[in-house]
This record gives sequence, structure tokens and C-alpha cells, in this order.
Amino acid sequence: MELKDLMAISGYPGLYRFISQGRNAIIVESLEDKKRMSAYSTSRISTLEEIAVFTENEELPLAEVLKKMYSHSTGKEAVSHKSHADEIRRYFEAVLPEYDRDRVYVSDMKKIIHWYNLLLKYGLLKFEDDEGREDADPETGPGEEDDLPDHGQKP
Repeated sequence: MELKDLMAISGYPGLYRFISQGRNAIIVESLEDKKRMSAYSTSRISTLEEIAVFTENEELPLAEVLKKMYSHSTGKEAVSHKSHADEIRRYFEAVLPEYDRDRVYVSDMKKIIHWYNLLLKYGLLKFEDDEGREDADPETGPGEEDDLPDHGQKP
């Protein structure tokens, strides 16, 4: 699944998967409890692909931040998003030392950590390495070669 199909909805906890387009809303499904609901255009809906984190020099796409978190925690779960603010700041600084301390709040860090842990829990984190292979491919495992000639997107 791609980040463009996953979304955060203002006022609702967790992440949601796009299901269908309705008349005045989109139909989404919660990753955690699989309940479906309508998300109306009055809600602030952001796909994870659209989200970026402020750094000292630029905005870093969320996908890159998640990739850094995955590398930092060696593919394991990050600290809990319910941890103390100081612990969350230390973790985030270790992962992304160049984040903009004036514009990235602890609440933002908590959301990103929570999203990372959710995506990891449900096996939705897939990263491509320099050769175009997916590092977290469940069929071949991390770093193993596959015999497929096409290294593009898998269905």
C-alpha cells in the first residue's frame, strides 16, 4: 500500500485507508479496528504522502522521516507515542537531528511516532533501496535478492 492511500483525519485518532469516493464524502476504513466511516469535505483530511516535516533547510517528506525511523530502530517499533515529552524529543532528535525545533512540536512528533508504529504493526512500511528493491518485502525478506526480472511496483 502506498502513502497516498493512507490518511490522517483531523479530529479522529489513528490512520485511515481510502476505500471509495462517495457523493459528498470519501469512505475510509480505520487501520486499527477496520470500521468504515464517511469523511466529509468539511474535515481536514491529509494523505500521508502530502505530509512533510520542517527541517532547518527544507521540508522533508513523511516517507523519508519514516524511512529514517525504520533505519534508526532497525525495523523495530519506535518509542511509545505516550512516552514523556522529553523522551519523545530525544528519540526524534536522534532520528532527525536537523528538524526545526521552532516549528515541529511534541504533538507532531507523537503523531508521527504513532503512525510509524501503526504502519509497522500492520506491515505497511515498504522502502526501496538504491537498486529499486523493496527492503521490507515479506516474500524475500530484508536485503535478500529476488528472482523476478521486474523490480518495479508489486501488485
